Amino acid sequence: MARRCAVTGKGVQVGHNVSHANNKTKRRFLPNLQQISLLSDRLGPVRMRITAAAIRTIEHKGGLDAFLRATPDRKLTAEIRRLKRRVEAAAARQGE
Repeated sequence: MARRCAVTGKGVQVGHNVSHANNKTKRRFLPNLQQISLLSDRLGPVRMRITAAAIRTIEHKGGLDAFLRATPDRKLTAEIRRLKRRVEAAAARQGE
């Protein structure tokens, strides 16, 4: 599984460890990925691997469904766009 957030697209960054003597060695900065189950009003629980920042963003927007409705498709990854279409289809079936 790739070390990439499904919502924000954040991935691994590279840089240097710099010693007191200014020696530089390569290192990797990993994103703070969490495997969580978000509750969608339409679909029920949805398991996702997203960053802690994405979790805060989704909660700030009012939940998964509200976040997906408010965010334009061009800002979402392909995986989340598919989820957005599933939520919209479920909403249409429920008569909204």
